[in-house]
Amino acid sequence: MDLDLPEDVRELQRTVRDFAVNEVAPVAEELDRTKAFPYALVAKMGELGWMGIPFAEEHGGSGGTTLQYAVAVEELTRIDSSVAITMCAHTSLGVQPINAFGTEEQKQRWMPDLCAGRKLGAFGLTEPGAGSDAAALSTRATLQDGTWTIDGTKQFITNAGTDISGHVAITAITGTREDGRPEISNLIVENGTPGYEPGEPYRKMGWNASDTRPLSFAGVQVPEDQLLGPRGQGFRQFMKILDGGRIGVAAMGLGLAQGCLDEAASYAKSRNAFGGPIARFGQIQQKIADMATEIEAARLLVYRAAALKDAGRDFSLTAAQAKLKTGRLAVRAAEEAVQIHGGYGYMEEYPVCRHYRDAKILTIGEGTDEVQQLVISRAVLA
Repeated sequence: MDLDLPEDVRELQRTVRDFAVNEVAPVAEELDRTKAFPYALVAKMGELGWMGIPFAEEHGGSGGTTLQYAVAVEELTRIDSSVAITMCAHTSLGVQPINAFGTEEQKQRWMPDLCAGRKLGAFGLTEPGAGSDAAALSTRATLQDGTWTIDGTKQFITNAGTDISGHVAITAITGTREDGRPEISNLIVENGTPGYEPGEPYRKMGWNASDTRPLSFAGVQVPEDQLLGPRGQGFRQFMKILDGGRIGVAAMGLGLAQGCLDEAASYAKSRNAFGGPIARFGQIQQKIADMATEIEAARLLVYRAAALKDAGRDFSLTAAQAKLKTGRLAVRAAEEAVQIHGGYGYMEEYPVCRHYRDAKILTIGEGTDEVQQLVISRAVLA
């Protein structure tokens, strides 16, 4: 059993880390404060091939692995969550549905621009009345004369309202099944389609430099060939996408926790009190030791989930465990890092303040902790 990362993954890790430190860190606080979308950084990541890491080269991707993708997300989140979630939601939720379920024509049409970062993809599942109960959606699509007409709303959608947003892949009720339950299908809706309107961005506690907003669909018409995957398979498809997306969000939790540890350790060594650095005190050392140990354990869980997916094995349970573990760890690590900083940790110019605000969503987005517990318990008790 070799638990070391392969050299190609380590090389990507070093490259992304350098980019995060040298390109993202200098502007992260300003982007967060001004709530400005990081267009320049997204463009650079696209040029470097990071907006399409796990996708085939023939479709414009980098031909990489899920493990490479997870490591890249981890390294970005060590510095800034807004930049990381922009890449993460784009890759796992915006592009992956087309990659997994699209026809070859759909892949050739949309994926090259998406993988190059020239366009951003979004994923529209959540609705005002359908969050964790994702099947309770009300958005509808009716097919007539080769055209789908869509009416409904989505909320908490990432990457849908930027200047480079290309499309959103949505779930919609497209009929009624034989058992009387709604037939749910997936449709691709391009930005600029009449009747499709991204709403105003939300005022959020964290992830301030990422794009999150509601969407409305009023008589939106799209061609029949923008159905994504077989009709009636939409809910199953999106649940499969969410399984994979949990690896990306778990990598974010891991990266944020590591970033908190980095900042806390650095501050503890430089902050003098009672005649010397506070790192010499047992209480500080215990906090650092616990954080470091939990992070290393979580890292193995995240990497295992990615490796299982790359091997074509069932990864749903491990991905849920990784997401549950790292989300909680990120919140705890952020709290401890702020505590070690004392009053300075409450000041916005210190990264741990931003990490603290960014951490909580990791226990909610991509399936709440309670949903992960349900997935895990069902697997264990089956």
